[in-house]
Amino acid sequence: MDGVLYDSMPGHVRAWRDVMAEAGINSDLEDFYLLEGRTGSSTIDLMFNRQFGHGATDEEKKRIYARKTQRFQELKSYDRPMPGALETLEKVKNAGLMRVIVTGSGQRSLYDNLDAHFPGIFSRDLMVTAYDVKHGKPAPEPYLLGLKKANITAEEAIVVENAPLGVEAAKAAGIFTIGVNTGPLAPNVLTDAGADVVFDTMTELAANIENFF
Repeated sequence: MDGVLYDSMPGHVRAWRDVMAEAGINSDLEDFYLLEGRTGSSTIDLMFNRQFGHGATDEEKKRIYARKTQRFQELKSYDRPMPGALETLEKVKNAGLMRVIVTGSGQRSLYDNLDAHFPGIFSRDLMVTAYDVKHGKPAPEPYLLGLKKANITAEEAIVVENAPLGVEAAKAAGIFTIGVNTGPLAPNVLTDAGADVVFDTMTELAANIENFF
């Protein structure tokens, strides 16, 4: 969702950096582009271990993630659909293919807006979020659950991912993966993570998506 359907990653990484600073943890914006796809809980644990040498308590994770959600909403990044995303999805729908969201996000403000920004494209029963999995990306569990909900095999699916951890998760699930480098990461990051093909923008993907059907 983030960085594919919505141009929300700048808001996410800024919100993460701000709340980590409040918690006394040193970080920069690139940290959170590289960690994109992890659940909020595992992101907080990783940052605590890096800074303090131990994980966060359940109370700390709950408090910090609530504050991160608040900060993200203040930045209003959840209201910016990614250019090219709707065009891509309309071509997918017109081809008779199912659309499944597999996201590490727990931001209800994002998936509550889906019907407004992408009308008639998604259904709630074909959605995997941070609330559905125990092991988020780069573990394959989110994508395996997405396959299960769609009642298809890995060979019948195509993943579109903008995050290296998401690419790793999709490939671990055995799925053909299109990388779209919509953020500031180096061009080779998605290829190195295992993406089968990489585009620079969702608009570029929209122009080429039918080649993969």
